[in-house]
Formats: sequence, C-alpha cells, structure tokens
Amino acid sequence: MNETAYKGFRQDEMEYQYNPRVSVPEYPELAKVRSAQARKVRESAKSWLNVAYGSSPRELVDIYAADRAGGPVLVYIHGGYWRSGSKEDTCNFVPTFTKRGALVVLVEYDLCPNVTVSDIVGQARAAIGWTHKNIVRYGGDPAKLFVAGHSAGGHLTAMALAHDWPKDGLPDDLIKGAVVTSGVYDLEMVIRISVQEQVQMTPEIAATNSPLLHPPRVKCPLVIAVGGAEPKGWQQMSEDYFQLCRQHGMNVTYLVEPEANHYTMSERLLDASRPVTQAMLKLLGI
Repeated sequence: MNETAYKGFRQDEMEYQYNPRVSVPEYPELAKVRSAQARKVRESAKSWLNVAYGSSPRELVDIYAADRAGGPVLVYIHGGYWRSGSKEDTCNFVPTFTKRGALVVLVEYDLCPNVTVSDIVGQARAAIGWTHKNIVRYGGDPAKLFVAGHSAGGHLTAMALAHDWPKDGLPDDLIKGAVVTSGVYDLEMVIRISVQEQVQMTPEIAATNSPLLHPPRVKCPLVIAVGGAEPKGWQQMSEDYFQLCRQHGMNVTYLVEPEANHYTMSERLLDASRPVTQAMLKLLGI
C-alpha cells in the first residue's frame, strides 16, 4: 500500500491529494452555508429558471438578469466531481456579477454514474452553444460570451476551450475569455481514488477528456486559479495546465488564492476584493 502510486504519491496519499472531501473534512458544513446563500439568491434575483438547452431533464440553465444592459454574458459551470452538485446550490455568487452588469447563465448537466464524463463534456458544450444562439432573447450579447467553472466545472470549461466550435457551425472565437478555478485537468488519476466508484472512468474516457492532453483551440484570455490551501497534487494539476496553455500561445494568467481550500475557493467569488474575483471582473471588463 505504501508503494508510489501516481505522480510521486503513495496509494495511501491519493485520497488526500485528489479527493477534496478528504482534504476538507468540514465540507458538509461549508456546503450547507453555500446552499442557504444560494437559495436566497434564487428566490430574490430577477431570473429565468430551468430553461431547457437539450432533451434530458437535467439539460437546463438558470439565467440571471444583469442590473444594466450592454454587459458581458458569463456562463458558469458548477463542480461536484461530475457526480454531485447543482446549479441551485451554486448561485450564491451571482449578485457579485449581475450588480456590475453581467448576465449570468448557470449550467446544469447529468451526473455519473447515469452518464459518462464524455456525455457531460458534450452537454456542457451544448449549453454554451445554446447560450450563444439564444441569449439575445434574454437581453444578452452573444458577442460578449465568457465561460467559467469550478472543480469539475473547471474541467468542463477547459474542454469547451479545446472544442472545435466551427464543426458545430459556431464561431471559433465564440468564447471571449475563460476562468477555471481548482479544475480537474488530469483524469487518469480518478481511476485511482474512491470517486471512481461513481464516475466509472476508463482509460479511454480519460484520454479523450483530459485537458492536459487536449490544449485549448480557442485563443482567448484565460485565468487559471487554485487555492493556496489545496493539496500539492491538486495544485500541480493547475500548474501543469498553465504550462500547457503557455506552450500553446494562450494569454494565460496563473493565480493562487491565498489560504483558500477547494470549497472556500468558490466562496471567494462573493467578495469583490479577493484576487480571483478581481481577476474575473477584470476579464469580463466590469
């Protein structure tokens, strides 16, 4: 059990390095707070809820109106290691951006093991494409479309950047900028941790959907952020993805959010003074 298993870590270290529920044991309490905050936002903000972008019951988006016209459109993809999480529980940060003029679209998708990660990647791309084609109906400008995501949502954002959009009849520059926070960029390691019980990763799925093997095609500005309190293995994924993007000519910024763990990382977006939030607002031009 103590032999090196992956990337220099022993098998008995893998859960701590790559499973945030182990490295942040207080996550259930943090999740309850976030859910309560999100419920207040969902009940009070001007919005269009559960708008379908596909045929699955979970292929839905929530659209939150900007407080003023003419701003950017922010498509946000939640995390949960592709097996949990929801748009309803992750909208607490929305007022940070709508108050400054951004229209915010929260994406929902099917979860493992009911579907594969490949299926979810396709759904995330479909949601972004749907937004580009339809957001004008809700007062948004498709020429100002940005994408962001946390954890598994960061992975899905990275795979959206790697997509060949013209094959879908869409502009190759439809994403004008992106932010990935605490993303999952190396899918091979999932096979080696307990998350695998639900995700059911295969070597083929990992190879097809690992951002470290599929650099961005969309050459837009990109912010890669990770929490300073996250484990070494998790931080290394972000560093490796940053180096890959640099090698492929991306305008990329690497940011470590001081003292943030995997779960408090996403909470930083509630505070406009935090480095990751400031970087995101600057990217959006608001």
